[in-house]
Amino acid sequence: MTQPDPALPAPAADPDDAATADQLAGAGVDETEDDAARERALRAGLEEYDLADEDLALLEGGDEDDLDDGAPAALPVLAVVGRPNVGKSTLVNRILGRREAVVEDNPGVTRDRVSYPAEWSGRRFTLVDTGGWEVDVAGIDARVAQQAEVAIELADAVLFVVDATVGSTDTDEQVVRLLRRSGKPVVLVANKVDGPAVEADAATLWSLGLGEPHPISALHGRGTGDLLDAAMDALPTESAHGVALPDGPRRVALVGRPNVGKSSLLNKVVGSERVVVDDTAGTTRDPVDELVALGGKPWVFVDTAGIRRRVHQTSGADFYASLRTQAAIEKAEVAVVLVDASAPMTEQDIRIVQQVIDAGRALVVAYNKWDLMDEDRRPYLEREIEQQLVQVQWAPRVNVSARTGWHTDRLVPALERSLDSWDTRIPTGRLNAFLGELVAAHPHPLRGGKQPRILFATQASTRPPRFVIFATGFLEPPYRRFIERRLRETFGFEGTPISISVRVREKRRR
Repeated sequence: MTQPDPALPAPAADPDDAATADQLAGAGVDETEDDAARERALRAGLEEYDLADEDLALLEGGDEDDLDDGAPAALPVLAVVGRPNVGKSTLVNRILGRREAVVEDNPGVTRDRVSYPAEWSGRRFTLVDTGGWEVDVAGIDARVAQQAEVAIELADAVLFVVDATVGSTDTDEQVVRLLRRSGKPVVLVANKVDGPAVEADAATLWSLGLGEPHPISALHGRGTGDLLDAAMDALPTESAHGVALPDGPRRVALVGRPNVGKSSLLNKVVGSERVVVDDTAGTTRDPVDELVALGGKPWVFVDTAGIRRRVHQTSGADFYASLRTQAAIEKAEVAVVLVDASAPMTEQDIRIVQQVIDAGRALVVAYNKWDLMDEDRRPYLEREIEQQLVQVQWAPRVNVSARTGWHTDRLVPALERSLDSWDTRIPTGRLNAFLGELVAAHPHPLRGGKQPRILFATQASTRPPRFVIFATGFLEPPYRRFIERRLRETFGFEGTPISISVRVREKRRR
């Protein structure tokens, strides 16, 4: 590179270039000042209109978003195990004080190990519900039993539940041998002791060699207080297995129809058989949370039960599983809706996408089983997707294979784009400048001989972005959809639903 000769004079600065540089440097400042001036002028104009107290509170700019209280620390882990249909999930619900685990009279409802935060006498711990453990079983029952064994391995103490009305069985004795090999503290629970007459049956469980059986009725709550006192004595104060959640991991719900590969995808991103996977549709019943490291960041992935149809059209375990799935969507921040790419999209797929939008959650659509699809069908599928998801063209789309892990690395960028949009806030001045230009170019059609005029707009909240427009008249739905479309074109909002509400206000009478 040729160095300038210090003996030569420096070239004179071009005044036009300097002026251009000053204009570029000051453009952002000037634009910001213009937006702020426009906001002040429009707000001053609102003083001529009748405004409710809620309008004034909104215009003060209070952010409605809730802040997290902070991530919980690592808590001791108490696992509830036993053979099928002895009342484990009923006991879990009794300890939690609410109906959290799916319960039904039929055995084998719980299949995965599901963790819940719990508290007793001021001590917080993690309670783990498990599926029924059986010996010499195959298929899905064998995988359920394997998950119960993993729960024992990862627990600090164990509640071993036995049906006192039946007494100890060969399967119970097999579980005892398993517990002894684990070396974990065990509290023996004699369930279904509904009255004093059955307590003699509970006493026979001393023969299992696990110490005193604690007679309880999980259904009615009898004796559960004494049981929990004993469990707290067995549970260490510091956990050897509990995992503390890092600060602020985003919650991702995996939702979709039964058998589209939600559990397979969770197992693939976790890198282990975390949840039971089977060809039988509807394998998952309870939402399962798991901390996952993807893209150098922690995420909490939530596997959910497949949504078969509308909740009021289901019954039994499917009904309660649908309720838990809806609750999991509402607790999550972003939902990944899995669609089976190897089969035509159904009305149920569209309904699930709408369910996520109605919950106000960020959205990513993942087409699973892409590797099973015929090459000749792919161009036709693209056209089908455009037609069927025309209302959610703003949602990022990822083609994946949960079985092989193909393209699962593309999930993180799509999730991050959706969450960034979900958190986006537009400054009020910039929003009103945008609307002013939009209305000037495309005014609202006449309505009843009058033309509604937009007075002022503000973003009331994020997560999802919600906008409130003050106007002199009602804005027709097509015009609101037009505003939403232009908002997306101008500010992005990829992967998040947008809410636009209109408040019609009249001039104050003099």
